[in-house]
Amino acid sequence: MRCPFCGHEDTQVAETRESDEGDVIRRRRRCPSCDKRFTTYERAELAMPAIVKKDGSRSEFDRSKIRASMMLALRKRPVSIDQVEAALGRIEEKMLATAANEVPSAKIGEMVMRELKKLDKVAYVRFASVYRSFEGVDEFSRLIKDI
Repeated sequence: MRCPFCGHEDTQVAETRESDEGDVIRRRRRCPSCDKRFTTYERAELAMPAIVKKDGSRSEFDRSKIRASMMLALRKRPVSIDQVEAALGRIEEKMLATAANEVPSAKIGEMVMRELKKLDKVAYVRFASVYRSFEGVDEFSRLIKDI
């Protein structure tokens, strides 16, 4: 695998771990050229359903977009990357289990909120406040009371 730092063609695997669920392999790699380390994740690639947005447009499922949203909500919170990856895996599993060709983006948003609620209540509130576009303190208060 090519080094993302210096572009060297050949990197070495320093450590390999399988996730608790057994569906992802995490590899720590080291570049012999620049001596930097980086992590790669290996998982089976499955055909994910298309995402139907609010305006009716369709796009491909993009795991990195969901990860970025979750990481933003989890910023400066005590949740590990492995926990986030496991949550993303559960979201993907649920999407595949629907066996649908298309999934509304609202459904994905709800799945993300459920996973964040399990991981960290503060992150859940952060995500929900943006996702649900609260316009007043009353709506925000109701969400917090429901936790």
